[in-house]
Amino acid sequence: MGTRGSSTQSSRVIVSLVGLLAIAAYALCAALQILVWNPLAAIPGATLDEIHQGLARRNESISLAAVLTWSSIGSVLGALVVLLTARRVISRMRTVVILQLLILVLGAPIYFFASFSAGMALADAFFISGGDYSPWGGVLYLVSGTALTGLLMVMIFRGKSGVHPARA
Repeated sequence: MGTRGSSTQSSRVIVSLVGLLAIAAYALCAALQILVWNPLAAIPGATLDEIHQGLARRNESISLAAVLTWSSIGSVLGALVVLLTARRVISRMRTVVILQLLILVLGAPIYFFASFSAGMALADAFFISGGDYSPWGGVLYLVSGTALTGLLMVMIFRGKSGVHPARA
């Protein structure tokens, strides 16, 4: 049994951890989309080894290190929110939610940036367009758009209960 303050603190930490899990899942899906799903969808019938051999023949490549570096930015920021929440630097639930949603929103431009050179490498090597061929890129954008909607709602509706403080 804890005090109300400690249960609120543990709730903030739990919410920040759930946010971190969502962000890490997004990052994992983004990396898989760039490195596996999209190349396989862009070059149907080819294996990943065949795709990488075709890239190498044209002096192109998809940088594993770059993709993993860009994909991990959100997870690092999400972990920072967890750490700051656990250390009570972030002391409001609303702030925790806003920060974790903002990181998910920023996943879309980071995904675009991280996938751009991989898409161009595929396009140059196989004479295709550099866009997403797998539907999962669209799902990532949808998740970021949904997070943006949630972020705007949290920022606009500041926990109004319908009771005016002067009348309560």
